[in-house]
Amino acid sequence: MVNPKVDAYISRSTKWPDEMNALRQILLSCGLTDEIKWGKPCFSHEGANIVILQEMKDFLALMFFKGALLSDSDGVLEEQGPNSRSALRICFTSTDDVTRLADTVTEYIAEAVAVEEAGLEMPPAPEVVLVDELQDRLERDPAFKAAFEALTPGRRREYNLYFSDAKQSATRVTRIEKCAPKILDGKGFRDR
Repeated sequence: MVNPKVDAYISRSTKWPDEMNALRQILLSCGLTDEIKWGKPCFSHEGANIVILQEMKDFLALMFFKGALLSDSDGVLEEQGPNSRSALRICFTSTDDVTRLADTVTEYIAEAVAVEEAGLEMPPAPEVVLVDELQDRLERDPAFKAAFEALTPGRRREYNLYFSDAKQSATRVTRIEKCAPKILDGKGFRDR
């Protein structure tokens, strides 16, 4: 049974409605359930998220939540970015792409469901190596250190990535000072 919320989402799409409808039929035929999560069509198996559709400017992505645990026998899975660990995606630019990759999608969905049913998980993320300027601030300011350590691992990682992205030490220090109030308030980098 199709979810009317997903119908509504696709009907409002101006970028990839035909491709989403074509993919949706494949995903539903694999026994997945569709719903809206994080504002996007998400497909699950017995409550476990398997894939989500992501509309990008130049392509429609079918993102596998645990894509790194799939064998990728056809070599079509792509990383989302340099800091992505587990999620991998297949990109589509036309309904012809969907048709051409239909058997691959079906095969990968079956493997993703098997991964969920086996209870497989990604190994823990490696310990984040904090940039020197952040480490210095943590050592000098116990309140800042307590607030930073109280953040979720993902939030700590995101801050550290933002700080470490600056090429110059002075810029890293400026970024840390600018973000300090949010960190002290227990907020993530993207929180308001």
